Amino acid sequence: MSVQDDTGALHSVGATGGPPRDRLLADPRAWGLMLAAMLTIMSNATITPALPGLQAMFGDNPNAELLTRLLITAPSLLVAIVAPFAGVVVDRLGRRPPLFTGLIVYAIAGTAGLYLASLEAILASRLALGLGVAAIMTAQAALIGDYFDGPARGRLMGYQIAATNLGGLVFVMTAGVLAAHDPRLPFAIYALSLVMIPFLWRVLPEPVALSAGDRAAVADPGEPGWPMTVAIMAAAPGLTFVIFYAVPTQLPYHLAEIGLADPRQTGEVMGTMMMAAAVMAVASGYLRPILGRIGMPVIGYLSLTTGFILLAMAQGLGMAMAGTALTGAGLGLVIPTFITTALNAAPAHRRGLVSGLVTSAFFLGQFLSPLAMQPLIVHWGYATAFGIGAAGFALLALLLILALRNRAAPVDNPAGAH
Repeated sequence: MSVQDDTGALHSVGATGGPPRDRLLADPRAWGLMLAAMLTIMSNATITPALPGLQAMFGDNPNAELLTRLLITAPSLLVAIVAPFAGVVVDRLGRRPPLFTGLIVYAIAGTAGLYLASLEAILASRLALGLGVAAIMTAQAALIGDYFDGPARGRLMGYQIAATNLGGLVFVMTAGVLAAHDPRLPFAIYALSLVMIPFLWRVLPEPVALSAGDRAAVADPGEPGWPMTVAIMAAAPGLTFVIFYAVPTQLPYHLAEIGLADPRQTGEVMGTMMMAAAVMAVASGYLRPILGRIGMPVIGYLSLTTGFILLAMAQGLGMAMAGTALTGAGLGLVIPTFITTALNAAPAHRRGLVSGLVTSAFFLGQFLSPLAMQPLIVHWGYATAFGIGAAGFALLALLLILALRNRAAPVDNPAGAH
């Protein structure tokens, strides 16, 4: 089978007697975009293994327990607030200036924990890190829409989600090794953005279409009613992450409650989820032309629902791993769909704003998740809270069908190619 990429060239996605080949992976722009995305997934999780050590290091601070936990959520809050404005900047100034400014801010703010003398100062640096992440994510997502169209855009989103899951696993494991020596050392990982800048500078040029100004708006007006489609695609991931983020924030405590207190068991359960998400994210790019913009997320939500039901029922390691495997698989299907659908619907001159809105929704959901889930856990326990989360995913599937059934468009909108 052959399909047409953004340059108009045909390439094989399957061959008789051999494995599928995708020439998209030979495009250095695709690798540059995936590397940039991997940096953003690092922003929160990288220092997680260092939190107990940091709390002990600053034990004389009466607020150490609270402040160390805020180090994780602080970047998410800033990204949620700033990303829409970063999207406007990306549309007005072009993609590269915000991208590379964000990479520099990311390195400076991210590594500040190596030397800052107080938890309050480190918290401030984490807020600044959110500014860099917002700029990187918004510009990076807009570039996906600029460089690629049609099925290629959807496949790249799948590859990107897979890369971020695998990269996140490697970064967290590396941080764990570093934190065992010194809880400040994981902050050094953020300097990786400086190492990437020369490569990204070379392979991520400013899209030519952006210099066309108003001509781009006329040539690509977007799908009819695109603002509503974008609004749906921003609301859906925000609500999804309010529920899903119970896994990284609450599942370790649930596992301990059912007798799986060994951190290695938690690592196995979480690693299963990341691997499943990576595999299904790659598959999503090939399934999307078959299932469409409604079928993909609905199947993903059904997988998320089943995964949370198993987590609610889990009494041992096997069922817990099965639950996170289905949860990760569902996430790998829904997330690429949200971003791809939003970019396909929007006109080229609004892709920065659109990517900013979707980015904001992702991080706002992460930030709000503990606030939404903790009261459920306090009143009814972990198992019931995960059961309620499963019902929430099923409800989201139904709402998405109702919201999009009269807005269904061609699976991939080629009009947005530039």
